[in-house]
Amino acid sequence: MALHPIFKRLGYQRLDRAFAAIEKMVKGFLFDSQSCGQCTLGETGMACPMNCPKTLRNGPCGGVRSNGHCEVDATMVCVWVTSWEGSKRVGDLESTIQVIQAPVDVRLKGTSAWLRAVRKKLGVTS
Repeated sequence: MALHPIFKRLGYQRLDRAFAAIEKMVKGFLFDSQSCGQCTLGETGMACPMNCPKTLRNGPCGGVRSNGHCEVDATMVCVWVTSWEGSKRVGDLESTIQVIQAPVDVRLKGTSAWLRAVRKKLGVTS
């Protein structure tokens, strides 16, 4: 990534707050993202699994109503029904919704998933 030298010089930790604020605004507006810091929108048909009342990240709880609504909140469509439909629109279910997600690390809430993904891709640990 071309910006890595600049990010490294400024410090990823220093940049995190600004990136997290922008990320929250953009992904919150577009996808109702809950800013967990471990974004899975790309693997869940652009539906934020943190909107599930049970915060399930690997599929529905089994309590999905026959109309596709949530068993906890009957007024909302199950996040995983939305995720499945979104993944079908993307057209590649194997590389999206069928990916097993790691449990949520609540310590990362409100941090930048974008910067975390960049660091991971570059193999940067700090």
